[in-house]
Amino acid sequence: MSRLKMTDRPYDIVLFGATGFVGELTAGYLAAHAPQGLRWAIAARDERRLESLRERLPAGTDVGLLRADVAESATVRALAEQARVVATTVGPYGRYGKDLVAACADTGADYLDLCGEPEFVDLTYVRHDARARETGARLVHACGFDSVPHDLGAYFTVRELPEGVPLTVDGFVTADATFSGGTFASVLDQFARPRQMIAAARDRARYEPRLMHRRASAPAGAPRFAGEIGAWALPLPTIDAQIVRRSARALERYGPDFRYRHYAAVRRLPMALGGITAVGAVAAAAQLPPARRWLSDRLRPGEGPSEEKRARSWFRVRFVGEGGGRRVYTEVSGGDPGYGETAKMFAEAALSLAFDDLPATAGQVTTAQAMGDALIERLRGAGIGFRVATTR
Repeated sequence: MSRLKMTDRPYDIVLFGATGFVGELTAGYLAAHAPQGLRWAIAARDERRLESLRERLPAGTDVGLLRADVAESATVRALAEQARVVATTVGPYGRYGKDLVAACADTGADYLDLCGEPEFVDLTYVRHDARARETGARLVHACGFDSVPHDLGAYFTVRELPEGVPLTVDGFVTADATFSGGTFASVLDQFARPRQMIAAARDRARYEPRLMHRRASAPAGAPRFAGEIGAWALPLPTIDAQIVRRSARALERYGPDFRYRHYAAVRRLPMALGGITAVGAVAAAAQLPPARRWLSDRLRPGEGPSEEKRARSWFRVRFVGEGGGRRVYTEVSGGDPGYGETAKMFAEAALSLAFDDLPATAGQVTTAQAMGDALIERLRGAGIGFRVATTR
């Protein structure tokens, strides 16, 4: 079942979790940038909040409403059956996303989320990749700040390097922004489940086909002073490097031997040491239920900063790519990464799956693998920068 054969479904895109903080931002973006003829709906468990949201949207009367609750699997299945593309903000996904991704894989609906949870992504691959390949569903995780700038940025960098030779790319993240409540909840969940996360990764490795005559790796690296960018580089324990590695496994353009490393870039050594200490403290606290509950109460899913704070926020990811005697510096940049730009990336990815002329893919795929150049051009048009800084 291809996307072109599903025009009988009533909606091109259904946004699930539309009444949450990032969900409302995504709904607002879709309403403001909807192409002519877009058939879309907002979905959540509270019909009154859905009605209220629709009234606030531009041309809101043209937006459908669907009630769905993760605690009622039949409503989740019905949602998937009505959409060509389902975009969900309802996380943490390990707790709330299992039925929806299963329904999309089974019904052939394309699925997008904002998931930064390696365990959920690996379990989804093991349980649903084969079925999604049968039905033609594309299951695309990490379609926000995790991991669009990093995945597409590495892809963009590779495109500037020679073909058919070993390549290395390092990504360096700098941002001034506030974590979203949903992201923080996902991080706490993962820190609290190290054994389960490792077990899911091992299970995936048993099912995943081995690469033949090619290699793609994403080692953690070590803290270091990165002279190429003039800052301290701290390995980031996020899903981003795993996503980049999977794009490299899927696409031969990354060359016969590809390596990616992912860092936070910090100008001053005391700040770098403080960052390492803070991450370690949160990871340790997440192991203790009372401490984990206290931390989760500080920033709940669905909560977020003011519009003024978001307007001052920004991100920049610099990439250094090398191969075949060539070095290239590239950059992906934008505004508030945790909210405004995440909503933009998420909405544009949904529109790309629904309408763009894309490579024929199915199963669990990455943004670079499924949408690549088409999504980069969409994001550029929406104000997110992709540029080559220098080459040597």
